[in-house]
Amino acid sequence: MSTTVPGAAGYGANAPALAAQYESIRFAEVYRGLLHLFPEQPCTVLDIGAGSGRDAAELTRRGHQVVAVEPTAGLRTEGQRLHGALAMEWVDDHLPTLAVVRQTRRRFDVVLLTAVWMHLDRGEREVAMGAIAELTAADGQVFMSLRHGPVPEGRRMFDVSAQETVDLAARHGLRCDYGMEREDMLGRPDVRWSFLALRKPAASR
Repeated sequence: MSTTVPGAAGYGANAPALAAQYESIRFAEVYRGLLHLFPEQPCTVLDIGAGSGRDAAELTRRGHQVVAVEPTAGLRTEGQRLHGALAMEWVDDHLPTLAVVRQTRRRFDVVLLTAVWMHLDRGEREVAMGAIAELTAADGQVFMSLRHGPVPEGRRMFDVSAQETVDLAARHGLRCDYGMEREDMLGRPDVRWSFLALRKPAASR
């Protein structure tokens, strides 16, 4: 897509190095506190801001049908190079509207947003949560991680609390089933992360 994505600023120029950094951390380590909540039976997964495709690839290997959404061409290229042997679908789309995916009218059992949400400003988060709720199947889950700490040079990030995110999700029919905070996976002492597991009750059909 030719549209400039503000939240993706700073990612394209360093795509190979960033992909290597992402791939250095295993999916099971990133989501170690929430693994018990992920479905074991095959399901449909939407990985928003998939980056190098690390998480999408692991979930594909676990038998799930995964759509990886990534707006940065360089990261998509790296992901397709690294995980090209896997049957995962790559889509060029972006928050807050996710217009391309929403046009397909598909619904997903799991929606994943790893280190994505803090790139959106308040207005974008409102729109994005509505899009995410729309794309989540009844009784489906949304897993999110939020970064807290200094903003790296050249990046666009906002200070977004877990509670604000939970409250916004509730207004869009998503309830919080689980939340936790943990240290940075790369060992940065001034960075911490919040992890949230949201669910769309079946009554929200």
